[in-house]
Amino acid sequence: MDNYTFNSLTLQIERLKVSKDSVFTVFLFLSYIFIMLLNVGIAVLILIDKNLHQPMYLLFCNLPFNDILGNSILMPRLLLDMMKPSSELFISYYECVVQAFISHMFGTAAQTVLMIMAFDRYVAICYPLRYAAIMTNKMVMKLTASAWGVALVLVGILLGLTIRLNRCRTLIESPYCDNASLFKLSCDSVLINNVYGLTFTVVLFTCSIGSMVITYTKITVVCLTSNSKSLNSKALKTCSTHLVVYLIMLISGFTVIILHRFPQYSDYRKLSAILFHIIPGSLNPIIYGVQSAEICKSLSKLFRSKPVMPLF
Repeated sequence: MDNYTFNSLTLQIERLKVSKDSVFTVFLFLSYIFIMLLNVGIAVLILIDKNLHQPMYLLFCNLPFNDILGNSILMPRLLLDMMKPSSELFISYYECVVQAFISHMFGTAAQTVLMIMAFDRYVAICYPLRYAAIMTNKMVMKLTASAWGVALVLVGILLGLTIRLNRCRTLIESPYCDNASLFKLSCDSVLINNVYGLTFTVVLFTCSIGSMVITYTKITVVCLTSNSKSLNSKALKTCSTHLVVYLIMLISGFTVIILHRFPQYSDYRKLSAILFHIIPGSLNPIIYGVQSAEICKSLSKLFRSKPVMPLF
């Protein structure tokens, strides 16, 4: 492939350094099936069971949808490429842009969705008597639209700045397409891309971490000043679940971002980028499923078995 072909519509992808019959290939395949079954299952359960039509579960339903979308775009293509020799790993430019867009939407939407879920927990714990009046169906729709709308605008600008660039290279230095691998194809100045990319990351994580700190600080103050054991128990159960899910996503995201700054660890970066999709997608429905008494009751009714006890 000629590195000096300008604006080529056919790109070459750098494969993972694993063999076709490696354990990692089997792991990816089983992980994809596992993620699809769990997330589709819990999303359908929430939608069909009227007892789960509560703001907390309706907002959580955004996470399974995000995990399904993000992994469906990445995993099948990745598994297919792992079956091919390096000389046949080609992807069209337009497919690459779509893959990069969905990949960044996956990470960004996960953060914004977890932020609106934190707001829901804040209202439920700090204003329990006004919860039903505040968290109406209309408010749930507004919060959901805001989470996806903000992610769409941020990622749209990110990719828009990249597709304006002329390309003089054709090798994607990653097993799948993302914004960084796309703008590295250009010989134009990418200063604006780097500035916006850094600003995008700082603003997203500052807002995300800041909202969590403020929310959980206020929840902690309410719990410490309250003599209600039921309130404290509710806060511990629902907030610990949300916080664990958030920390998993935060640590996974930070690992990928940090490794991008160290080219000598490119193989670890590629692996961590894939695990960034797999780990949250696998653990989110498990954490919420085993912790939530309502979901456990719904599963019990669905399978007509003895009640399944929540983990906590």
